[in-house]
Amino acid sequence: MHEDFERCVRAVQSKDSRFDGWFFTAVLTTRIYCRPGCPAVPPKPQNMSFYPSAAAAQQAGFRACKRCRPDAAPGSPRWNERADLVARAMRLIADGVVDRDGVPGLAARLGYSTRQVERQLRAELGAGPLALARAQRAQTARLLIETSALPMADVAFAAGFSSIRAFNDTVREVFALTPSELRTRAARGRHPVPAADVSGSLTLRLPFRAPLCPGNLFGHLASTAVPGVEEWREGAYRRTLRLPHGHGTVSLRPEPDHVACRLSLTDWRDLSHAISRCRWLLDLDADPVAVDGLLRQDPLLAPYVDANPGRRVPRTVDGPEFAVRVVLGQQVSTAAARTLAGRLVTAHGEPVADPGGGLTHLFPSPWALTGLDPESLAMPRTRRATLTALVAALTEGGLDLDVGSDWEKARRQLEALPGFGPWSVEVVAMRALGDPDAFPATDLGVRLAAEKLGLPTTPAALVRRAAAWRPWRAYAVQHLWATGDHPVNVLPADRV
Repeated sequence: MHEDFERCVRAVQSKDSRFDGWFFTAVLTTRIYCRPGCPAVPPKPQNMSFYPSAAAAQQAGFRACKRCRPDAAPGSPRWNERADLVARAMRLIADGVVDRDGVPGLAARLGYSTRQVERQLRAELGAGPLALARAQRAQTARLLIETSALPMADVAFAAGFSSIRAFNDTVREVFALTPSELRTRAARGRHPVPAADVSGSLTLRLPFRAPLCPGNLFGHLASTAVPGVEEWREGAYRRTLRLPHGHGTVSLRPEPDHVACRLSLTDWRDLSHAISRCRWLLDLDADPVAVDGLLRQDPLLAPYVDANPGRRVPRTVDGPEFAVRVVLGQQVSTAAARTLAGRLVTAHGEPVADPGGGLTHLFPSPWALTGLDPESLAMPRTRRATLTALVAALTEGGLDLDVGSDWEKARRQLEALPGFGPWSVEVVAMRALGDPDAFPATDLGVRLAAEKLGLPTTPAALVRRAAAWRPWRAYAVQHLWATGDHPVNVLPADRV
């Protein structure tokens, strides 16, 4: 979009925050860059230049606006709507892969050469993977500087910088302030950060593109919560997180203009990864205006879209975990699936401490389940075989269900496993892989909704009818599920 000058100018002049993250506005006279929705007086068009990423604007010598904080804008929805190399790379960079494994590690995860990855990212985003990761480190650093009492040296390494010097230079270059000046500026007008935060707790705001319908999003997560791993407590969804350098817990509470996020981590280096996973879980980088606009064109869906605009697809923080839970939930009720998963967690999950609630374990990793005795599971023999095959594929067969996975390759691998039919594959594609067009046509809730709305009820006919909803069929599913009376459709506090 950044190449459409006139459209970008109109978005900036109208301060249209719907385009935040789509492109960035560089002001040639002040040498700053902003998000389209910046509240400041828009510059003259002849003084505007547009960039596809914050990293590209920084590389061109522009610093971040102190008023609109463009580096903190919601991520571009393009990276969650596509499955090509650039989109997969951006999801992995946001997940911290470059900071942990370098550009060669990123290329290996994508299955391309380092040169090919560099070339394609520069062609579309105006910056290579190192610059994109550096921009993310700068945002993480500012977040820690402004919202925690961590010493600056700890902030530097938690944000992913290899040295204090690189941290200081980057912060000064990107924000035109030293780290100490950033903290002092942020502290004006608010209470000091509690000292307890130094021990590993951080509160922050997760922005999103409005509107957002919290009912189906948090209702689904709360209704399917695995005991010990997830819970709904005092108006917030809480869960444990398995992270690259340790583990943590997160509390996510829906607010009118953001999601309040409180993270407790055993290692600060996992901060950007944890934030990325939380945004992915809640589908916060979606473009609800585009999604709702297309689905509203169907007269059968329009009333449901109008009643609850901004529905998101509830995802997962851990793809392999979700796939295991899908197997446990095959052909049983939600309550039965939770019970089975809870038993698995108690027997094979890693215990964790949660002074603030009832979380007790991490969900067992695939490697922890390799020694599982299938006979110990209260499931039919065929489903035990499915679980065993899935665990083997995840640990030995190269099955990748992470955020940067190849959607179609993962589908083929799942389809080859015994017991993985169309429903299981598409539910994993929708919630673990994040494919916005995934469509479980054989799902009971979808079929009941189709019958209620007068849509075709046979899977093949329904798939043909649903072609009009592409590429947003996963979002259409959320509206179809909402036609029924099920706890997944409302916040727990709203239930009677």
